[in-house]
Amino acid sequence: MELIKSFSVNHTLIVPGIFISREDTVGDSTVTTYDIRLKKPNREPVIDVAAMHSLEHIIATFLRNNPDWKDEVIYWGPMGCLTGFYLILKGSRSSQEIYELILSAFKSVNDVQEVPGATPVNCGHYLMHNLEMAKWYAREFVAYLELNSQKAETFEYPKTERLVTDDGQQFYDS
Repeated sequence: MELIKSFSVNHTLIVPGIFISREDTVGDSTVTTYDIRLKKPNREPVIDVAAMHSLEHIIATFLRNNPDWKDEVIYWGPMGCLTGFYLILKGSRSSQEIYELILSAFKSVNDVQEVPGATPVNCGHYLMHNLEMAKWYAREFVAYLELNSQKAETFEYPKTERLVTDDGQQFYDS
């Protein structure tokens, strides 16, 4: 079975940042999936589930209400490994081109007084939120992005190539 693209990233070397995970053609259009990574996989504790849920609500609301971007947003949601989020946008832009959008989205978390849509009518698990922890993670990520905005590793993640021998054995090289 072919390894999917997101599993070809060397997770032992990835650092927080904004990465292009994949680009797909849908009809005559391109959609781009971005990996918005807040934590170093397998080396840092994952994001608290309730805080992750709050960040999902807050940033999805921010993105879908941003007058310059709302028509471009297809999806914002958490990674199953709880180390970051996926953002899917219409079009093809570099990671650096969405830097300001991501930075402003995470900065906006600090101004939120209550998690949008955290009611039994609007949310499938409305009691599982932690706004204060969400603010802490957002501040941590903003500080990281601002400190590392000139580093290539913040925008280009390490790849792992799958080497296959003539007899079918698979090896990974990074």
